[in-house]
Amino acid sequence: MLRHLLRTSDLRPADLERLLSLAAEFKRAPYRARERLRNETIVLYFNKPSTRTRISFETAVARLGGTPIGVGPADLQLGRGETIEDTAGVLSRYARAFVIRTYAHADVERFAAASAIPVVNALTDAHHPCQSLADLLTLRERKGDLAGRKLAYVGAGNNVTHSLLEAAALAGLHLSVATPAEYAPDPAIVARAQELARATGARLEVSVDPRAAVRDADAVYTDAWLSMGDPESERAARLARLAPFQVDARLMSAARPDAIFMHCLPDHRGEEVSAEVVDGPRSVVFDQAENRLHTALAVLSALLDGALEGSACGS
Repeated sequence: MLRHLLRTSDLRPADLERLLSLAAEFKRAPYRARERLRNETIVLYFNKPSTRTRISFETAVARLGGTPIGVGPADLQLGRGETIEDTAGVLSRYARAFVIRTYAHADVERFAAASAIPVVNALTDAHHPCQSLADLLTLRERKGDLAGRKLAYVGAGNNVTHSLLEAAALAGLHLSVATPAEYAPDPAIVARAQELARATGARLEVSVDPRAAVRDADAVYTDAWLSMGDPESERAARLARLAPFQVDARLMSAARPDAIFMHCLPDHRGEEVSAEVVDGPRSVVFDQAENRLHTALAVLSALLDGALEGSACGS
Protein backbone atom coordinates (compact mmCIF):
# COMPACT_ATOMS: atom_id res chain seq x y z
CA MET A 1 0.00 0.00 0.00
CA LEU A 2 1.28 3.46 -0.90
CA ARG A 3 1.32 5.64 2.22
CA HIS A 4 2.53 8.91 0.68
CA LEU A 5 2.63 10.64 -2.71
CA LEU A 6 5.98 12.37 -2.98
CA ARG A 7 6.69 11.99 -6.71
CA THR A 8 4.70 10.68 -9.64
CA SER A 9 6.85 7.58 -9.99
CA ASP A 10 5.73 6.46 -6.53
CA LEU A 11 2.68 5.21 -8.44
CA ARG A 12 2.20 2.10 -10.54
CA PRO A 13 0.46 2.45 -13.94
CA ALA A 14 -2.66 0.93 -12.35
CA ASP A 15 -2.50 3.52 -9.55
CA LEU A 16 -2.32 6.31 -12.11
CA GLU A 17 -5.35 4.97 -13.93
CA ARG A 18 -7.21 4.61 -10.63
CA LEU A 19 -6.48 8.22 -9.67
CA LEU A 20 -7.51 9.61 -13.07
CA SER A 21 -10.74 7.63 -13.03
CA LEU A 22 -11.48 8.69 -9.46
CA ALA A 23 -10.79 12.34 -10.33
CA ALA A 24 -13.23 12.07 -13.24
CA GLU A 25 -15.83 10.68 -10.85
CA PHE A 26 -15.30 13.61 -8.48
CA LYS A 27 -15.64 15.97 -11.41
CA ARG A 28 -19.04 14.48 -12.21
CA ALA A 29 -20.15 14.33 -8.56
CA PRO A 30 -18.05 16.76 -6.48
CA TYR A 31 -19.74 15.95 -3.14
CA ARG A 32 -19.89 12.18 -3.51
CA ALA A 33 -17.73 11.65 -0.38
CA ARG A 34 -18.74 14.61 1.76
CA GLU A 35 -18.63 12.61 5.00
CA ARG A 36 -15.19 11.07 4.31
CA LEU A 37 -13.32 13.53 6.57
CA ARG A 38 -16.09 14.46 8.96
CA ASN A 39 -14.59 15.81 12.24
CA GLU A 40 -11.08 15.43 10.79
CA THR A 41 -8.42 18.00 9.91
CA ILE A 42 -5.82 18.12 7.15
CA VAL A 43 -2.78 20.33 7.70
CA LEU A 44 -1.50 22.19 4.64
CA TYR A 45 2.01 23.62 4.99
CA PHE A 46 3.04 26.27 2.44
CA ASN A 47 6.62 27.47 2.38
CA LYS A 48 6.09 28.90 -1.13
CA PRO A 49 3.38 31.18 -2.55
CA SER A 50 0.43 29.32 -4.02
CA THR A 51 -2.85 29.98 -5.80
CA ARG A 52 -4.05 26.76 -7.47
CA THR A 53 -2.44 24.30 -5.08
CA ARG A 54 -3.57 25.93 -1.86
CA ILE A 55 -7.13 26.70 -2.87
CA SER A 56 -7.67 23.38 -4.65
CA PHE A 57 -6.52 21.38 -1.63
CA GLU A 58 -8.42 23.51 0.89
CA THR A 59 -11.55 23.14 -1.24
CA ALA A 60 -10.96 19.40 -1.60
CA VAL A 61 -10.72 18.94 2.17
CA ALA A 62 -13.93 20.92 2.65
CA ARG A 63 -15.76 18.86 0.00
CA LEU A 64 -14.69 15.71 1.83
CA GLY A 65 -16.24 17.10 5.01
CA GLY A 66 -12.99 17.97 6.78
CA THR A 67 -11.36 21.15 8.06
CA PRO A 68 -8.23 22.41 6.28
CA ILE A 69 -5.64 24.08 8.52
CA GLY A 70 -3.26 26.20 6.46
CA VAL A 71 0.11 27.02 8.03
CA GLY A 72 3.40 28.57 6.96
CA PRO A 73 6.97 28.72 8.29
CA ALA A 74 6.06 31.42 10.82
CA ASP A 75 3.21 29.34 12.24
CA LEU A 76 5.20 26.27 13.31
CA GLN A 77 8.11 25.73 15.67
CA LEU A 78 10.21 24.70 12.68
CA GLY A 79 11.25 28.34 12.58
CA ARG A 80 12.67 28.05 16.10
CA GLY A 81 14.65 24.91 15.53
CA GLU A 82 12.19 22.05 16.07
CA THR A 83 13.20 19.20 13.81
CA ILE A 84 11.19 18.03 10.83
CA GLU A 85 10.90 14.63 12.48
CA ASP A 86 9.48 16.03 15.73
CA THR A 87 7.01 18.17 13.80
CA ALA A 88 5.88 15.12 11.83
CA GLY A 89 5.44 13.15 15.03
CA VAL A 90 3.29 15.86 16.63
CA LEU A 91 1.08 16.52 13.59
CA SER A 92 0.53 12.78 13.16
CA ARG A 93 -1.32 12.89 16.51
CA TYR A 94 -3.63 15.73 15.42
CA ALA A 95 -4.38 15.53 11.71
CA ARG A 96 -5.51 12.92 9.21
CA ALA A 97 -3.00 13.91 6.49
CA PHE A 98 -0.31 16.48 5.73
CA VAL A 99 0.06 18.40 2.45
CA ILE A 100 3.38 20.21 1.99
CA ARG A 101 4.68 22.75 -0.52
CA THR A 102 8.31 23.67 0.04
CA TYR A 103 11.74 23.95 -1.56
CA ALA A 104 13.98 20.95 -0.81
CA HIS A 105 12.54 17.59 -1.82
CA ALA A 106 14.67 15.95 0.87
CA ASP A 107 12.68 17.82 3.53
CA VAL A 108 9.46 16.22 2.28
CA GLU A 109 11.11 12.80 2.29
CA ARG A 110 12.26 13.34 5.89
CA PHE A 111 8.78 14.40 6.96
CA ALA A 112 7.17 11.39 5.30
CA ALA A 113 9.67 8.97 6.86
CA ALA A 114 8.72 10.21 10.34
CA SER A 115 4.99 10.57 9.70
CA ALA A 116 2.23 8.19 10.73
CA ILE A 117 -0.26 9.95 8.43
CA PRO A 118 -0.30 10.31 4.63
CA VAL A 119 1.96 13.03 3.21
CA VAL A 120 1.26 14.68 -0.15
CA ASN A 121 3.95 16.63 -1.99
CA ALA A 122 2.22 19.76 -3.22
CA LEU A 123 5.43 20.94 -4.95
CA THR A 124 9.15 20.88 -4.29
CA ASP A 125 12.06 22.11 -6.36
CA ALA A 126 12.39 18.61 -7.82
CA HIS A 127 8.82 17.33 -8.29
CA HIS A 128 5.21 18.44 -8.77
CA PRO A 129 3.21 15.19 -8.86
CA CYS A 130 -0.21 16.77 -8.29
CA GLN A 131 0.24 18.98 -11.35
CA SER A 132 1.13 16.01 -13.53
CA LEU A 133 -2.08 14.24 -12.52
CA ALA A 134 -4.19 17.26 -13.48
CA ASP A 135 -2.29 17.50 -16.76
CA LEU A 136 -2.96 13.89 -17.72
CA LEU A 137 -6.62 14.20 -16.73
CA THR A 138 -6.92 17.25 -19.00
CA LEU A 139 -5.12 15.53 -21.86
CA ARG A 140 -7.33 12.46 -21.52
CA GLU A 141 -10.48 14.59 -21.52
CA ARG A 142 -9.40 16.32 -24.71
CA LYS A 143 -7.69 13.49 -26.57
CA GLY A 144 -9.06 10.24 -25.19
CA ASP A 145 -6.79 7.28 -24.49
CA LEU A 146 -3.33 8.51 -23.46
CA ALA A 147 -1.31 5.58 -24.77
CA GLY A 148 0.43 6.54 -27.99
CA ARG A 149 -0.43 10.24 -27.81
CA LYS A 150 2.40 12.74 -28.17
CA LEU A 151 2.98 15.53 -25.65
CA ALA A 152 5.73 18.08 -26.26
CA TYR A 153 7.29 20.09 -23.44
CA VAL A 154 9.34 23.13 -24.49
CA GLY A 155 11.29 25.53 -22.29
CA ALA A 156 13.26 25.16 -19.07
CA GLY A 157 13.57 21.79 -17.40
CA ASN A 158 12.15 21.94 -13.88
CA ASN A 159 9.94 20.16 -11.35
CA VAL A 160 6.98 20.16 -13.75
CA THR A 161 9.13 18.59 -16.47
CA HIS A 162 10.32 15.91 -14.05
CA SER A 163 6.81 14.95 -13.02
CA LEU A 164 5.60 14.96 -16.63
CA LEU A 165 8.41 12.58 -17.57
CA GLU A 166 7.41 10.17 -14.83
CA ALA A 167 3.69 10.53 -15.60
CA ALA A 168 4.23 9.95 -19.32
CA ALA A 169 6.27 6.84 -18.55
CA LEU A 170 3.44 5.41 -16.45
CA ALA A 171 0.75 6.31 -18.99
CA GLY A 172 2.48 5.02 -22.13
CA LEU A 173 2.70 8.52 -23.59
CA HIS A 174 5.22 9.80 -26.10
CA LEU A 175 6.80 12.82 -24.37
CA SER A 176 9.30 14.92 -26.28
CA VAL A 177 11.17 17.49 -24.15
CA ALA A 178 13.19 20.33 -25.67
CA THR A 179 15.31 22.59 -23.46
CA PRO A 180 18.61 24.44 -23.75
CA ALA A 181 21.40 22.09 -22.67
CA GLU A 182 22.11 24.09 -19.51
CA TYR A 183 18.44 23.94 -18.45
CA ALA A 184 17.86 20.26 -19.19
CA PRO A 185 15.94 18.06 -16.75
CA ASP A 186 17.84 16.15 -14.09
CA PRO A 187 19.54 13.15 -15.78
CA ALA A 188 18.82 10.88 -12.80
CA ILE A 189 15.09 11.64 -13.02
CA VAL A 190 15.14 11.11 -16.79
CA ALA A 191 16.85 7.75 -16.26
CA ARG A 192 14.25 6.67 -13.72
CA ALA A 193 11.46 7.65 -16.09
CA GLN A 194 13.11 5.78 -18.97
CA GLU A 195 13.25 2.67 -16.79
CA LEU A 196 9.52 2.95 -16.09
CA ALA A 197 8.81 3.57 -19.77
CA ARG A 198 10.24 0.21 -20.79
CA ALA A 199 7.32 -1.52 -19.06
CA THR A 200 4.58 0.61 -20.66
CA GLY A 201 5.93 1.29 -24.14
CA ALA A 202 6.18 5.02 -23.51
CA ARG A 203 8.66 7.02 -25.60
CA LEU A 204 10.64 9.71 -23.79
CA GLU A 205 12.99 12.02 -25.65
CA VAL A 206 15.10 14.95 -24.44
CA SER A 207 16.68 17.29 -27.00
CA VAL A 208 17.61 20.91 -27.67
CA ASP A 209 15.36 21.33 -30.73
CA PRO A 210 11.93 22.82 -29.92
CA ARG A 211 10.51 22.48 -33.43
CA ALA A 212 11.45 18.81 -33.67
CA ALA A 213 9.94 18.20 -30.25
CA VAL A 214 6.64 19.83 -31.21
CA ARG A 215 6.35 18.16 -34.62
CA ASP A 216 3.05 16.21 -34.84
CA ALA A 217 2.34 16.67 -31.12
CA ASP A 218 -1.20 16.34 -29.77
CA ALA A 219 -0.38 18.87 -27.05
CA VAL A 220 2.31 21.47 -26.46
CA TYR A 221 3.28 22.35 -22.89
CA THR A 222 5.50 25.03 -21.38
CA ASP A 223 6.17 26.58 -17.98
CA ALA A 224 7.71 29.75 -16.55
CA TRP A 225 11.34 30.20 -17.39
CA LEU A 226 12.22 31.44 -13.90
CA SER A 227 10.94 29.19 -11.12
CA MET A 228 10.33 30.07 -7.48
CA GLY A 229 13.68 30.03 -5.73
CA ASP A 230 15.69 30.84 -8.86
CA PRO A 231 17.81 33.97 -8.32
CA GLU A 232 16.28 37.07 -9.87
CA SER A 233 19.79 37.95 -11.03
CA GLU A 234 19.51 35.11 -13.56
CA ARG A 235 16.43 36.56 -15.24
CA ALA A 236 18.16 38.43 -18.09
CA ALA A 237 20.41 35.51 -18.97
CA ARG A 238 17.53 33.02 -18.85
CA LEU A 239 15.26 35.15 -21.02
CA ALA A 240 17.98 35.56 -23.63
CA ARG A 241 18.90 31.87 -23.69
CA LEU A 242 15.31 30.62 -23.70
CA ALA A 243 13.91 33.08 -26.24
CA PRO A 244 14.10 30.52 -29.11
CA PHE A 245 11.94 28.18 -26.99
CA GLN A 246 8.94 30.50 -26.71
CA VAL A 247 5.67 28.81 -27.66
CA ASP A 248 4.15 31.11 -30.25
CA ALA A 249 1.87 30.61 -33.22
CA ARG A 250 4.79 29.66 -35.44
CA LEU A 251 5.94 26.90 -33.10
CA MET A 252 2.38 25.66 -32.59
CA SER A 253 2.08 25.32 -36.36
CA ALA A 254 4.56 22.42 -36.20
CA ALA A 255 2.16 20.46 -33.99
CA ARG A 256 -0.97 18.68 -35.18
CA PRO A 257 -3.71 21.02 -36.43
CA ASP A 258 -5.91 20.05 -33.47
CA ALA A 259 -3.12 20.27 -30.89
CA ILE A 260 -3.92 21.90 -27.57
CA PHE A 261 -1.74 24.27 -25.56
CA MET A 262 -0.97 23.51 -21.89
CA HIS A 263 0.61 25.51 -19.07
CA CYS A 264 0.51 24.91 -15.31
CA LEU A 265 0.22 28.67 -14.58
CA PRO A 266 1.06 31.34 -13.70
CA ASP A 267 2.14 32.23 -17.23
CA HIS A 268 4.22 35.17 -18.41
CA ARG A 269 2.88 36.41 -21.72
CA GLY A 270 5.66 37.44 -24.02
CA GLU A 271 8.20 35.19 -22.31
CA GLU A 272 7.61 31.41 -22.42
CA VAL A 273 4.35 31.83 -24.37
CA SER A 274 2.82 34.45 -26.62
CA ALA A 275 -0.50 36.02 -25.65
CA GLU A 276 -2.16 34.80 -28.85
CA VAL A 277 -1.42 31.19 -27.87
CA VAL A 278 -2.25 31.21 -24.16
CA ASP A 279 -5.39 33.30 -24.75
CA GLY A 280 -6.32 31.50 -27.95
CA PRO A 281 -8.89 28.80 -28.68
CA ARG A 282 -6.38 25.94 -28.39
CA SER A 283 -5.45 26.83 -24.82
CA VAL A 284 -6.70 24.51 -22.05
CA VAL A 285 -4.88 26.18 -19.16
CA PHE A 286 -8.05 26.79 -17.13
CA ASP A 287 -9.15 23.19 -17.62
CA GLN A 288 -5.81 22.16 -16.14
CA ALA A 289 -6.30 24.58 -13.24
CA GLU A 290 -9.80 23.22 -12.54
CA ASN A 291 -8.54 19.66 -12.68
CA ARG A 292 -6.12 20.42 -9.86
CA LEU A 293 -9.20 20.33 -7.59
CA HIS A 294 -10.57 17.04 -8.88
CA THR A 295 -7.20 15.31 -8.72
CA ALA A 296 -6.60 16.67 -5.18
CA LEU A 297 -9.87 15.02 -4.15
CA ALA A 298 -8.75 11.79 -5.78
CA VAL A 299 -5.29 11.80 -4.17
CA LEU A 300 -6.58 12.46 -0.66
CA SER A 301 -9.35 9.89 -0.97
CA ALA A 302 -7.14 7.18 -2.42
CA LEU A 303 -4.36 7.62 0.13
CA LEU A 304 -6.79 7.72 3.05
CA ASP A 305 -8.56 4.60 1.76
CA GLY A 306 -5.31 2.70 1.14
CA ALA A 307 -6.36 2.26 -2.47
CA LEU A 308 -2.91 2.67 -4.09
CA GLU A 309 -0.38 -0.13 -4.39
CA GLY A 310 2.70 2.00 -5.01
CA SER A 311 5.75 1.11 -7.07
CA ALA A 312 8.60 -1.02 -5.81
CA CYS A 313 10.60 2.19 -5.33
CA GLY A 314 7.64 4.19 -3.99
CA SER A 315 7.53 6.13 -0.73
